[in-house]
Amino acid sequence: MGHEERAHALLSASNAHRWLVCTPSARLEEQIPDTGSDAAREGTLAHELAELKLRNYFFTVDFGKTKLARAIGKLKKEGLWDDEMMGYTDTYLDYVKATALGFKNIPTARIEARVDFGAWVPEGFGTADCILIGGGILHVIDFKYGKGVAVSAEGNPQMALYALGAYEAFKILYPVETIRMSIVQPRIGDGVSEWECSLKELLAFGEYVKEKAALAIKGEGEFVPDEKACRFCRAKGRCRARSEEKARLAFSPDYGKKPPLISNEEVGEYLRQGIGVAKWVSDLQEIALKECLAGKEIPGWKAVEGRGSREWKDPDAAFKALAEGGIDEALLWERRPVTPPALEKILGKKEFKELAAGCVIQKPGKPALVQESDSRPAVTNKVTAKEAFKETEGIKNE
Repeated sequence: MGHEERAHALLSASNAHRWLVCTPSARLEEQIPDTGSDAAREGTLAHELAELKLRNYFFTVDFGKTKLARAIGKLKKEGLWDDEMMGYTDTYLDYVKATALGFKNIPTARIEARVDFGAWVPEGFGTADCILIGGGILHVIDFKYGKGVAVSAEGNPQMALYALGAYEAFKILYPVETIRMSIVQPRIGDGVSEWECSLKELLAFGEYVKEKAALAIKGEGEFVPDEKACRFCRAKGRCRARSEEKARLAFSPDYGKKPPLISNEEVGEYLRQGIGVAKWVSDLQEIALKECLAGKEIPGWKAVEGRGSREWKDPDAAFKALAEGGIDEALLWERRPVTPPALEKILGKKEFKELAAGCVIQKPGKPALVQESDSRPAVTNKVTAKEAFKETEGIKNE
């Protein structure tokens, strides 16, 4: 069965971060069709490639190099194939190899294993990318191909549900004391997030989940607008609870009797609230445009054709006519050097590093405002004591 044909539970592990916080959201999402996206389909393709490589490593006898090459050749015919996938999935493969070799004895490996956590979540099941078990350790590893949002393994409910399902499946055969969870996301930063807990802690999480899931399966409980939970919710654009919360923040702030100038603390809080409001407005615009294009009415709004662009009908014929009209051909063509990122994509990271890496300089990016949780180090225009001392010394010596 291909990755796109996988069955998905209503209370899926991948959406647990949502229905654990906002229990009625799972039933609400049922009313909104899942249209998918190119990014999701690209991720599916990368997962299929990653699975092939792991099967070749762990089960070489049944899935050797010939079968691997043939299967990869088939994937390369897909429209969303990108040669970069080979390098990124190699990073994932290398991590899994190193993890497996770190066990005292060769661990049991399960690749793309269906896990059932129905003992805690009604009709709950999912597919874990890689499970390694042995020596009292249950290690669940997840491959993520996204590059927009970094995902942490710490306290990750998706990983914990996979671990619960894996424990339930193997507890008779393997004693388990320690649970390890890893997320390999090679397109972001260092690309690896790891977390560990005891079996006792995992089972305690299972009891917490059981209470939330009992509400979620019936569509009961309170709607809780939350930026992380709402981010990928299919119902976020039309959710009344989210709309009322953002409208309150945007249009009905409680000013009270306060100083005429806001403090830095208030700047930070308004920015935080404003991000959610801006995303909400963007979601409303997307829904309204789709409705208008479908011929439905959104009072006060309509869809129009945006500013178009001009291009040559036949560049060769056009340039020939211009040249015959006396236009210098030098004016018709631009010669620009290819950028390092573009060339790296063409050559591949390894060859680029060997041939051109020494010729590249890293220019600092323009300062950008991000939330404190961002992993990048903070920058400041403050002058250090050392720099100030140098400036003072310069004045004295003049």
